[in-house]
Amino acid sequence: MSSLAHDLAAPELERLNSRFAARSVALADGGVVSVRECGQAKAGAAAYVCLHGIGSGAASWLDTALLLAEQADARVIAWDMPGYGDSTPVAPAQPKAHDYAHRLQGLVDALDLDRFVLVGHSLGAITAAWAARDASPLAARIEQLVLISPALGYGAAGQQEQAERVRRQRIETLIRDGVAGMAAKADQRLVSEHADARARQWVRWNMGRLNEAGYLQAVELLAGANVLQDLPPAMPVRVACGALDIVTTPTACEQAAHACGVPLHLFEDAGHACYVEQPQAVATWLQSGAPR
Repeated sequence: MSSLAHDLAAPELERLNSRFAARSVALADGGVVSVRECGQAKAGAAAYVCLHGIGSGAASWLDTALLLAEQADARVIAWDMPGYGDSTPVAPAQPKAHDYAHRLQGLVDALDLDRFVLVGHSLGAITAAWAARDASPLAARIEQLVLISPALGYGAAGQQEQAERVRRQRIETLIRDGVAGMAAKADQRLVSEHADARARQWVRWNMGRLNEAGYLQAVELLAGANVLQDLPPAMPVRVACGALDIVTTPTACEQAAHACGVPLHLFEDAGHACYVEQPQAVATWLQSGAPR
């Protein structure tokens, strides 16, 4: 193993680059979105668009994406959200969910995706919920919304103090520890005690690739968002989280499920980054509820 806690073992990096390689997609408005993609959806199979959380990136979906492509004949596309990887940032310093959803629309337009399942993990659920709301121009193209360990945001009435505390704590941590320091400790909160060494290495590596400016914009998105006001969506929805998630707890995720009128699915013995920790369980669950 490398001396750096957030480095990735060479065989894993080779597997990522050979089977889930990054490429840049130019958008009509001049922006660029970096994506990783695998599989080709066969007749009757779903296409998935996957949105990662605040401390992660497109590469985090590697194992879940490969399983869906192989077992469900699916096409799987994961983006690096604006300001992450090689994706150009959105313009506002304090962006809202609609800024990211507009970029998402530009991406699916560029990829000519007419119908797809939209999967949002953690902070990615904020963009996904906005894109899937009844008034969204993307709603008619989303076959199903999937929220995994959804971050609810702190933009609801009465949460101003909590929002400011979250904003301050995250910024202070970035200043004190830097991206490398944050990455070195990422597995302590993002996976459960049951996670193997490879899953821990992956969550550290993903966080170690953060761009500070993009991360700070994402902090503002988290502080100002209110996912519950965008629910239920305009299409079928499923909600899940890790039973041992200490970031977006099952109690918090239950609020999103309740707002949608659906049960909350729990991945046993999994933490926040459940799809990294238990890709087979997550892929099987996604496949089991895919639209036909």
